[in-house]
Amino acid sequence: MDTERTTAARALAALGHEARLDIFRLLVRAGADGLIVGDIAGHTGLAASTLAHHLRALVAAGLVTQERRGREIVCRADYAAMDRTLEYLTGECCMGVELVRRDAA
Repeated sequence: MDTERTTAARALAALGHEARLDIFRLLVRAGADGLIVGDIAGHTGLAASTLAHHLRALVAAGLVTQERRGREIVCRADYAAMDRTLEYLTGECCMGVELVRRDAA
C-alpha cells in the first residue's frame, strides 16, 4: 500500500468540503498560535456541533492539531502535513509522461 498516496488522498478528501476548506484556510491564516474553537465558530458562523464534525474530519486527516488549554481547545493547521500533501501533488512536476496508445487492429 502506498502510504503517501493514502495520506494525500485522505487530506484532499477532507479539504473537499467547502466548510472544511474554509476552516483550514482560516487556521493557516491564524499561524502558529492557532485559534480556539469558539473563535473559529465566530469567523465561520458554523453551529458548534457542525464545527465539531468538520474539525474531527480535519484532525483525522492529519491536517489540524488540537491542544486543550484548560477549558479551551486550540486548533492549529499542521503545516508539515500541508507541505507533504502539496509535495505529493507536485513532486513529479514536469518530468514528462510516456504516451501509451493502443492502436485499433
